[in-house]
Amino acid sequence: MTDNAPRPDATSTTKRIALVALGAFVFAFSMVPLYNVACEKVFGIKLGKGASAATPVAGNAVDAARSVHVQFDGTVNSKLQWSFRPLQLALDVHPGQQYEALYIARNEARETIVGNAAPSIAPNQASAYFNKTECFCFTQQALKAGEERIMPVRFIVSPSLPTDFSTITLSYTFYRNDRATAALHAPGAIVAAVNAAP
Repeated sequence: MTDNAPRPDATSTTKRIALVALGAFVFAFSMVPLYNVACEKVFGIKLGKGASAATPVAGNAVDAARSVHVQFDGTVNSKLQWSFRPLQLALDVHPGQQYEALYIARNEARETIVGNAAPSIAPNQASAYFNKTECFCFTQQALKAGEERIMPVRFIVSPSLPTDFSTITLSYTFYRNDRATAALHAPGAIVAAVNAAP
C-alpha cells in the first residue's frame, strides 16, 4: 500500500523554520524594553545605562560643589534565615558621579535558600533622582548553607536632585523566594538556573 499524502518540500520547511527563528528573535529583543518598564513602573527601580566604573553620567556634569549624604540600611524578613547588612553606613556623594556601596549577606540556615531584595528610597520623592546602574536586587540570589557573599550596588544621584534634599537613605529588605527555593530543592533541579550576585 502506498501513501499518497502530499509531503512538504524542503523550501516550505526552511521558510517555516526561518519564520519561527525570526519570531523568536523579535520576541527576545522586545523583552528588554518590557523588562525596563516592569522594573520602573512595578518595582520602582530605575535601570541605568551607563558603565559600571566611577564616572560621570553621560550628558550630566558632576556637581563637585554639592554633596549629598547617602545612608545605607539592610534588613531581612522574618521568614528568611539570613543576616544582611551594609558594609558602610553612609557615603557623601557628588551628584552626577557613580559610586559603589557594598552589602554582605550570609545564609544562617542549613540549606540553600533563594532570596530577593526589595529596595526603597527615603524620602520617597528622592527616588526619581536615585539611579541604580548595577544591583543585586535586579536578580534573585541563592546562598548555600553558611555561605556569605558581598553584594555591590552601583548608583548615581542625579544632578537634578532638588537642593532641599541633603540626605537620602537607600534601604533593602531581603525576602525568601519560596517558589525558587522549592524549585532548587526539587529532584533534578539545576542550580545554574538561579542567578548569582555579580
